[in-house]
Amino acid sequence: MTTPALECVNLGKSLGGKAVLNNLGFTLEAGEVIALVGASGSGKSTLLRSIAGLVDPDDGDIHIQGEAVWSRRNRVAAEQRNVGLIFQDYALWPHMTVRKNLSFGLEAKGFDRNEISRRIDHALSITHLEQLASRKPSELSGGQQQRVAIARCLAMRPRLLLLDEPLSNLDAALRDDLRAEMMRLIRSEEMSAVYVTHDQVEAMAVSDRLAVMENGSIVQFAPPQAIYEAPANAFVAKFLGGFSLLSGIASDANFQVASDGSVMKHASHPIQGPAVLVVRPEDGRPAAGQNDLMGEVVDSAFQGRCWRVQVRVGSDLLRLDWPRREERGSFLSFSLPPERCTVLPA
Repeated sequence: MTTPALECVNLGKSLGGKAVLNNLGFTLEAGEVIALVGASGSGKSTLLRSIAGLVDPDDGDIHIQGEAVWSRRNRVAAEQRNVGLIFQDYALWPHMTVRKNLSFGLEAKGFDRNEISRRIDHALSITHLEQLASRKPSELSGGQQQRVAIARCLAMRPRLLLLDEPLSNLDAALRDDLRAEMMRLIRSEEMSAVYVTHDQVEAMAVSDRLAVMENGSIVQFAPPQAIYEAPANAFVAKFLGGFSLLSGIASDANFQVASDGSVMKHASHPIQGPAVLVVRPEDGRPAAGQNDLMGEVVDSAFQGRCWRVQVRVGSDLLRLDWPRREERGSFLSFSLPPERCTVLPA
C-alpha cells in the first residue's frame, strides 16, 4: 500500500480568539494534486502555511510521506520538511541569475557541485529555461519568472509541492497558458501538490480532487466533476462560479418556487421544507411545457460562444447561457430539465 504524500488529522488553529482551522483533516495521495478553494478567511493559506511549517497549529497532526512533521510532541522545522513553496510573487532573489536562484538552496543544503549541476540542468531543461540561465529576474517576463520559481522547486526535489495563488499576478490569457504548462511539469515529475486559489475554474482545471473550505473546515472534498454535478450543500453551490440558487419549498420530488408557486420536478434526493434549486448556466432551455419559469431580463453579456443572461425570478437572480441576446427589461420564458435540477436544503 502506497504511503500518502500528506495526512492532516484534526488540525485546529485559532487567531485572535477566532477558529481559523476547525478540526480539519484530509489525505493527499502520492502523485495527486488537490486544490483548496474558499472565501477569504476560510483558512486556506493558514492550512498551507501549517503544512509548510511557517505556522504552528494548536492541535492535530501533520504527516508528510509517513513522517510526523507536526504534533503536540514533535515539530520538524520548516527548512527540514523538504517542501517546495511557490507564492504569487515567486520570491526570486533579484540580484541573482536564474541559475544562481536555482543553486542557492542546494548549496545551503550541502549538495556537492556535480549533484547541484545535474539537478539544475534537469530543472532548466524541462522548464525550457536553458537560454535564460544567465539572466536576472528583472530581465524576465512574469511567465518566465513563474517558470523559474517552478524550476527552483523541481531542483530541490521536494517531497511535497505547495502553491499559494501562483498565477494571480498574471493576465488572463497568460494565466491559462502557464497553468497548463505548470501542470504538465508537475504531472511529468509525478509530484504531489496542494494548490490554493480563489479561482474556481482554475481549481477544477488543475486538481484531481477539490476541497471546498468554509470557516476553517472542509465542507466537500471530491473530484471536481462530482462537486459540480452534486454540490454537498447550498454554500458549495453558491460558491462555485456561475451557479445560481432559486428559493422555494421542497416536497419529495417536487420543488415549489417561492416567488410564483411554480412546481418544478427534480431528480435529486427527496427532501422536505425550505430549499434551494441549483441552476447551472448551461442548463437553461427555451420553455418546453415542463419546469418552465419566467423572469425579467436584468442584463445580457456576450461570452463568445453564447450570451450570459441574468434573469430575475422573484427576489432571486439567475444566470443562464443563452443562444442570443435578450433586451434588458423584457421577460424571458425558459425551462430547466428535471434531470439537471438539484435541490438542497436552504
